[in-house]
Amino acid sequence: MGEEDSIYTQDGTVDYRGDPAVRTQTGTWRACPYILGNEFCERLAYYGMSSNLVLYFKNHLNQHSATASQNANNWSGTCYITPLIGAFLADAYLGRYRTIAAFSIVYVFGMTLLTLSASVPGLKPTCVAKDDCHATTAQSALCFSALYLIALGTGGIKPCVSSYGADQFDDANETEKKHKSSFFNWFYLSINVGALIASSVLVWVQENVSWGWGFGIPAIAMAIAVVSFFSGTRLYRNQKPGGSPFTRICQVLVASFRKYKLKVPESKALYETTDSESSIVGSRKLDHTDDFRFFDKAAVELESDQTLKGSVNPWKLCTVTQVEELKAIIRLLPVWATGITFAAVYSQMSTLFVLQGDKMDPHIGPKFEIPAASLSIFDTLSVIFWVPIYDRVIVPVARKYTGHPNGITQLQRMGIGLFISILAMLSAAILELVRLREVKMHNYYELKHMPMSIFWQVPQYFLIGCAEVFTFIGQLEFFYEQAPDAMRSLGSALSLTTIALGNYLSSLLMTIVTKVGTKNGRLGWIPDNLNYGHVHYFFFLLGIMSVKNLIAFLFIAKWYKYKRPIGTLR
Repeated sequence: MGEEDSIYTQDGTVDYRGDPAVRTQTGTWRACPYILGNEFCERLAYYGMSSNLVLYFKNHLNQHSATASQNANNWSGTCYITPLIGAFLADAYLGRYRTIAAFSIVYVFGMTLLTLSASVPGLKPTCVAKDDCHATTAQSALCFSALYLIALGTGGIKPCVSSYGADQFDDANETEKKHKSSFFNWFYLSINVGALIASSVLVWVQENVSWGWGFGIPAIAMAIAVVSFFSGTRLYRNQKPGGSPFTRICQVLVASFRKYKLKVPESKALYETTDSESSIVGSRKLDHTDDFRFFDKAAVELESDQTLKGSVNPWKLCTVTQVEELKAIIRLLPVWATGITFAAVYSQMSTLFVLQGDKMDPHIGPKFEIPAASLSIFDTLSVIFWVPIYDRVIVPVARKYTGHPNGITQLQRMGIGLFISILAMLSAAILELVRLREVKMHNYYELKHMPMSIFWQVPQYFLIGCAEVFTFIGQLEFFYEQAPDAMRSLGSALSLTTIALGNYLSSLLMTIVTKVGTKNGRLGWIPDNLNYGHVHYFFFLLGIMSVKNLIAFLFIAKWYKYKRPIGTLR
């Protein structure tokens, strides 16, 4: 068999495009268990390590609360920025399979190093009591080196694994296309099952057994994730990398500005290759669209666009597909921006929801107390509840009425989630109003825990989980589908950056309201003792911002034009 006819690439993965018979032996749900298993184990490892990290910094590295919180936030933010690196490498040079494989090994190495830093004498901090430890500069440096290796590792996995799973379904096949939408639901479910186990079992191990085992079990889980991923190698469908997307974007910008004086002709007169496939490796041709017409100038052909050898200079003349790639990214940005406010609402689960719950009665029975942070389990349970309901009930019912293969469009799905997030903020604000009324009525100001059950917070956590199923999963699918074929990892990375920016937005808002609210000796909205505060103002502020964000999203969704591929990728 010649090189072009071989069904196996150099790394052992399957390239089935030349043989339709091979297509039936690869991809679809037969390949997805290995990808979902990888994601489940990787998220179990990530949340098992990150859920309690701030306490490890505080009690074992002997950091102040503010320093520990800052270091945990910085590391978490880095984990959502590094996907831009992994996405670029996957789309431009390595492909998703090689990127996931290489960065998974970096991840395992980082997890192993972190486990050693918490368990090996001389490498781990010296403890005189359970939570009274002292770390040397070298020991702290080893811990942070391991953590940032993990941040680098997760940066290569996060933007690629969801896209890689979706790659296993062919857009040209109606049945497979329906299953692709379902894949994103089950993908997100696997994330939350891993998070549920991590935030309950692994946190207990860290608190009651040892941090060595608390980090060691996630390291083992990550090793299993790597084994799971490699086990499916011969079943995967692979899309070849298309070269640097930033170079192609820059070429369109340069060519457009070079021809800024030209009048754009009819779309039929614009330059495109005569081949059935795009000149961009791994990408379908895209149909011309009428918006952002200025960039069409890059596809206006002039005699001077040819080189001396007769080939086209890509910095002077670009194909319609290349121009449409840039347009697709521009169209994605307003939708991307509306995800930041939603992410700011989502971030309250790990900040103000916890502080609010810390002032409420945590008892289950006479002896057992549930930590305020553990209420996030109800967010996870909500996701686990809603994903199958959405996939097996809502989609089939909606499909009968709309005729849409996914029941509703991705933008409609995201809009529903944005609306539900408003209800979550209202729920949290109303609970705080009722709580403060009880505090004032019975003079509970100085009590550590007022006699009001922490389980009154369950509705707001449950609503956030429901909103996730609609917005976050809708985002995953939307950015995969609407990003250009050769930029899909970058599209997934963009959706992940909204989480980082949402956290930064929440921190910025807290800084502003604290600085303004504490003038002239006032306590402000969020004092150390929330019984004297007005946290509900902050929840109402986010609620108002979410309403405005939803209105903006509705206008953007009405304006948005979906990508129009010509033909099929495979």
